[in-house]
Amino acid sequence: MAKNGKDGMPIINYFLASNCFGDYYTRKGLDLNTRELLTMAILVNLGTEPQLKAHIGANLKIRTAEYVEQAIYNCLPYCGYPRTLNALRLLKEAAAEAKTATVAKTMPGKDWSVFPVGKPNDAYAKYFVGKSYLDMISTEQVGVGNVTFEPACRNNWHIHHAKKGGGQILIATAGRGYYQEWGKPAVELKPGDVVNIPAGVKHWHGAAPDSWFQHLAIEVPGEGTSNEWLEPVSDEEYARLK
Repeated sequence: MAKNGKDGMPIINYFLASNCFGDYYTRKGLDLNTRELLTMAILVNLGTEPQLKAHIGANLKIRTAEYVEQAIYNCLPYCGYPRTLNALRLLKEAAAEAKTATVAKTMPGKDWSVFPVGKPNDAYAKYFVGKSYLDMISTEQVGVGNVTFEPACRNNWHIHHAKKGGGQILIATAGRGYYQEWGKPAVELKPGDVVNIPAGVKHWHGAAPDSWFQHLAIEVPGEGTSNEWLEPVSDEEYARLK
Protein backbone atom coordinates (compact mmCIF):
# COMPACT_ATOMS: atom_id res chain seq x y z
CA MET A 1 0.00 0.00 0.00
CA ALA A 2 2.85 2.38 0.85
CA LYS A 3 4.76 1.64 -2.35
CA ASN A 4 1.75 2.05 -4.64
CA GLY A 5 0.59 5.39 -3.20
CA LYS A 6 0.58 8.49 -5.40
CA ASP A 7 1.00 12.23 -4.83
CA GLY A 8 2.63 12.02 -1.43
CA MET A 9 0.48 9.12 -0.20
CA PRO A 10 3.39 6.67 0.28
CA ILE A 11 4.51 8.64 3.34
CA ILE A 12 1.03 8.68 4.92
CA ASN A 13 0.48 5.02 4.07
CA TYR A 14 3.80 4.13 5.67
CA PHE A 15 2.80 5.93 8.88
CA LEU A 16 -0.60 4.21 8.85
CA ALA A 17 0.92 0.77 8.41
CA SER A 18 3.75 1.13 10.92
CA ASN A 19 2.18 3.44 13.52
CA CYS A 20 -1.56 2.72 13.59
CA PHE A 21 -1.80 -0.90 12.50
CA GLY A 22 1.73 -1.91 13.48
CA ASP A 23 1.65 -0.30 16.91
CA TYR A 24 -1.77 0.64 18.28
CA TYR A 25 -3.55 -2.47 17.05
CA THR A 26 -0.87 -4.83 18.33
CA ARG A 27 -0.41 -3.33 21.79
CA LYS A 28 -1.48 -5.34 24.78
CA GLY A 29 -4.01 -4.02 27.28
CA LEU A 30 -7.18 -3.34 25.30
CA ASP A 31 -8.85 -6.10 23.30
CA LEU A 32 -9.50 -5.51 19.59
CA ASN A 33 -13.26 -4.95 20.06
CA THR A 34 -12.65 -2.23 22.64
CA ARG A 35 -10.06 -0.59 20.41
CA GLU A 36 -12.58 -0.49 17.57
CA LEU A 37 -15.19 1.17 19.80
CA LEU A 38 -12.63 3.69 21.06
CA THR A 39 -11.48 4.47 17.51
CA MET A 40 -15.06 5.17 16.47
CA ALA A 41 -15.62 7.46 19.48
CA ILE A 42 -12.47 9.44 18.67
CA LEU A 43 -13.54 9.81 15.03
CA VAL A 44 -17.02 10.96 16.10
CA ASN A 45 -15.33 13.78 18.03
CA LEU A 46 -12.96 14.59 15.18
CA GLY A 47 -15.76 14.63 12.60
CA THR A 48 -13.70 12.78 9.95
CA GLU A 49 -16.52 11.40 7.81
CA PRO A 50 -15.00 8.76 5.48
CA GLN A 51 -12.99 7.10 8.24
CA LEU A 52 -15.87 7.39 10.72
CA LYS A 53 -18.33 5.58 8.46
CA ALA A 54 -15.83 2.76 7.92
CA HIS A 55 -15.31 2.29 11.66
CA ILE A 56 -19.05 2.51 12.35
CA GLY A 57 -19.40 -0.33 9.87
CA ALA A 58 -16.68 -2.29 11.66
CA ASN A 59 -18.51 -1.86 14.97
CA LEU A 60 -21.77 -3.04 13.42
CA LYS A 61 -20.07 -6.36 12.69
CA ILE A 62 -19.52 -6.99 16.40
CA ARG A 63 -22.25 -4.91 18.07
CA THR A 64 -25.92 -4.10 17.59
CA ALA A 65 -26.97 -0.87 15.90
CA GLU A 66 -28.64 0.18 19.18
CA TYR A 67 -25.35 -0.23 21.06
CA VAL A 68 -23.42 1.81 18.48
CA GLU A 69 -26.11 4.50 18.55
CA GLN A 70 -25.84 4.80 22.33
CA ALA A 71 -22.06 5.02 22.09
CA ILE A 72 -22.43 7.93 19.66
CA TYR A 73 -24.91 9.67 21.98
CA ASN A 74 -22.36 9.37 24.78
CA CYS A 75 -19.99 11.54 22.70
CA LEU A 76 -22.54 14.39 22.55
CA PRO A 77 -21.29 16.37 25.60
CA TYR A 78 -17.77 16.35 24.18
CA CYS A 79 -18.28 17.04 20.46
CA GLY A 80 -21.60 18.87 20.28
CA TYR A 81 -24.77 18.42 18.25
CA PRO A 82 -23.46 18.86 14.66
CA ARG A 83 -20.88 16.08 14.88
CA THR A 84 -23.23 13.81 16.83
CA LEU A 85 -25.99 14.27 14.24
CA ASN A 86 -23.49 13.63 11.45
CA ALA A 87 -22.38 10.41 13.13
CA LEU A 88 -25.98 9.26 13.56
CA ARG A 89 -26.59 9.89 9.85
CA LEU A 90 -23.54 7.80 8.97
CA LEU A 91 -24.77 5.06 11.31
CA LYS A 92 -28.08 4.93 9.44
CA GLU A 93 -26.26 4.70 6.10
CA ALA A 94 -23.79 2.07 7.33
CA ALA A 95 -26.58 -0.05 8.86
CA ALA A 96 -28.55 0.04 5.59
CA GLU A 97 -25.46 -0.91 3.58
CA ALA A 98 -24.66 -3.75 5.97
CA LYS A 99 -28.21 -5.07 5.63
CA THR A 100 -28.04 -4.89 1.85
CA ALA A 101 -24.66 -6.64 1.82
CA THR A 102 -26.06 -9.45 3.98
CA VAL A 103 -29.10 -9.90 1.76
CA ALA A 104 -26.94 -9.80 -1.38
CA LYS A 105 -24.81 -12.67 -0.15
CA THR A 106 -27.86 -14.86 0.45
CA MET A 107 -29.05 -16.43 -2.78
CA PRO A 108 -32.86 -16.85 -2.81
CA GLY A 109 -34.14 -20.35 -2.08
CA LYS A 110 -35.95 -22.65 -4.48
CA ASP A 111 -39.38 -21.52 -3.27
CA TRP A 112 -38.62 -17.85 -3.93
CA SER A 113 -39.82 -18.06 -7.55
CA VAL A 114 -41.29 -20.58 -9.96
CA PHE A 115 -38.44 -19.66 -12.33
CA PRO A 116 -34.80 -20.61 -11.72
CA VAL A 117 -32.22 -17.93 -10.95
CA GLY A 118 -30.12 -19.02 -13.90
CA LYS A 119 -26.43 -18.50 -14.55
CA PRO A 120 -24.34 -15.34 -14.09
CA ASN A 121 -25.20 -12.88 -16.84
CA ASP A 122 -21.56 -12.46 -17.86
CA ALA A 123 -22.25 -11.61 -21.51
CA TYR A 124 -24.05 -8.42 -20.47
CA ALA A 125 -22.18 -7.72 -17.21
CA LYS A 126 -20.66 -4.52 -18.58
CA TYR A 127 -24.16 -3.06 -18.96
CA PHE A 128 -25.10 -3.70 -15.31
CA VAL A 129 -24.21 -2.19 -11.96
CA GLY A 130 -24.04 -5.18 -9.62
CA LYS A 131 -24.55 -8.85 -10.43
CA SER A 132 -27.37 -10.31 -12.49
CA TYR A 133 -28.35 -13.79 -13.64
CA LEU A 134 -30.02 -14.94 -16.87
CA ASP A 135 -32.06 -17.97 -17.85
CA MET A 136 -33.57 -17.94 -21.35
CA ILE A 137 -37.10 -19.33 -21.07
CA SER A 138 -37.69 -19.16 -24.81
CA THR A 139 -35.50 -18.53 -27.85
CA GLU A 140 -38.13 -19.51 -30.45
CA GLN A 141 -41.00 -17.40 -31.84
CA VAL A 142 -40.65 -14.79 -29.09
CA GLY A 143 -37.52 -14.36 -26.97
CA VAL A 144 -38.24 -14.56 -23.23
CA GLY A 145 -35.41 -14.12 -20.75
CA ASN A 146 -35.73 -14.65 -17.02
CA VAL A 147 -33.48 -12.02 -15.40
CA THR A 148 -32.58 -12.06 -11.70
CA PHE A 149 -30.97 -9.05 -10.02
CA GLU A 150 -29.14 -9.09 -6.68
CA PRO A 151 -30.06 -6.22 -4.30
CA ALA A 152 -29.11 -2.78 -5.73
CA CYS A 153 -28.29 -4.31 -9.14
CA ARG A 154 -29.68 -2.46 -12.15
CA ASN A 155 -28.99 -2.29 -15.85
CA ASN A 156 -27.79 0.85 -17.63
CA TRP A 157 -30.10 3.28 -19.31
CA HIS A 158 -30.93 1.77 -22.70
CA ILE A 159 -33.26 2.01 -25.70
CA HIS A 160 -34.91 -0.72 -27.77
CA HIS A 161 -34.92 0.56 -31.34
CA ALA A 162 -37.13 -0.68 -34.17
CA LYS A 163 -38.26 0.55 -37.57
CA LYS A 164 -41.62 -1.05 -36.93
CA GLY A 165 -43.09 -2.72 -33.83
CA GLY A 166 -40.46 -3.80 -31.34
CA GLY A 167 -40.03 -2.81 -27.72
CA GLN A 168 -40.15 -4.96 -24.61
CA ILE A 169 -42.56 -6.27 -21.98
CA LEU A 170 -41.47 -6.85 -18.38
CA ILE A 171 -43.39 -9.15 -16.03
CA ALA A 172 -42.21 -9.02 -12.41
CA THR A 173 -42.17 -12.53 -10.91
CA ALA A 174 -40.35 -12.29 -7.55
CA GLY A 175 -38.85 -9.81 -5.10
CA ARG A 176 -39.03 -6.04 -5.44
CA GLY A 177 -37.59 -3.80 -8.10
CA TYR A 178 -37.92 -0.60 -10.11
CA TYR A 179 -38.55 0.59 -13.65
CA GLN A 180 -37.89 4.14 -14.81
CA GLU A 181 -38.34 6.01 -18.08
CA TRP A 182 -36.15 9.00 -18.86
CA GLY A 183 -37.67 12.17 -17.42
CA LYS A 184 -40.22 10.32 -15.27
CA PRO A 185 -40.22 9.07 -11.64
CA ALA A 186 -39.15 5.49 -10.96
CA VAL A 187 -42.00 2.98 -10.58
CA GLU A 188 -41.83 0.22 -7.98
CA LEU A 189 -42.36 -3.31 -9.30
CA LYS A 190 -43.69 -6.30 -7.36
CA PRO A 191 -44.71 -9.82 -8.48
CA GLY A 192 -47.52 -9.63 -11.02
CA ASP A 193 -46.73 -6.10 -12.24
CA VAL A 194 -46.42 -5.66 -16.01
CA VAL A 195 -44.54 -2.92 -17.86
CA ASN A 196 -45.00 -2.26 -21.58
CA ILE A 197 -41.98 -0.48 -23.05
CA PRO A 198 -42.46 0.96 -26.56
CA ALA A 199 -39.56 1.11 -28.95
CA GLY A 200 -37.49 4.29 -28.71
CA VAL A 201 -38.05 4.89 -24.98
CA LYS A 202 -34.95 5.41 -22.84
CA HIS A 203 -35.29 3.46 -19.58
CA TRP A 204 -33.68 1.17 -16.98
CA HIS A 205 -34.88 -1.54 -14.60
CA GLY A 206 -33.42 -3.47 -11.69
CA ALA A 207 -33.67 -4.49 -8.04
CA ALA A 208 -34.56 -2.42 -5.01
CA PRO A 209 -31.65 -1.61 -2.65
CA ASP A 210 -32.72 -4.22 -0.09
CA SER A 211 -34.27 -6.99 -2.18
CA TRP A 212 -33.49 -9.51 -4.87
CA PHE A 213 -35.68 -9.02 -7.92
CA GLN A 214 -36.70 -11.15 -10.88
CA HIS A 215 -38.64 -10.42 -14.03
CA LEU A 216 -39.37 -11.94 -17.41
CA ALA A 217 -38.11 -9.80 -20.28
CA ILE A 218 -40.16 -10.43 -23.43
CA GLU A 219 -38.87 -9.20 -26.78
CA VAL A 220 -41.70 -7.70 -28.83
CA PRO A 221 -41.28 -8.72 -32.49
CA GLY A 222 -40.51 -5.93 -34.93
CA GLU A 223 -38.55 -4.89 -37.97
CA GLY A 224 -34.98 -3.59 -37.73
CA THR A 225 -34.77 -4.15 -33.99
CA SER A 226 -31.64 -3.36 -31.98
CA ASN A 227 -30.62 -2.36 -28.46
CA GLU A 228 -28.63 0.75 -27.61
CA TRP A 229 -26.88 0.64 -24.23
CA LEU A 230 -26.21 4.01 -22.63
CA GLU A 231 -24.79 5.41 -19.37
CA PRO A 232 -25.18 3.68 -15.99
CA VAL A 233 -27.77 4.83 -13.47
CA SER A 234 -25.68 6.97 -11.13
CA ASP A 235 -25.35 6.12 -7.45
CA GLU A 236 -26.87 9.53 -6.64
CA GLU A 237 -29.98 8.78 -8.72
CA TYR A 238 -30.32 5.28 -7.33
CA ALA A 239 -29.83 6.42 -3.71
CA ARG A 240 -33.12 8.32 -3.92
CA LEU A 241 -35.01 5.02 -4.15
CA LYS A 242 -36.19 3.15 -1.08
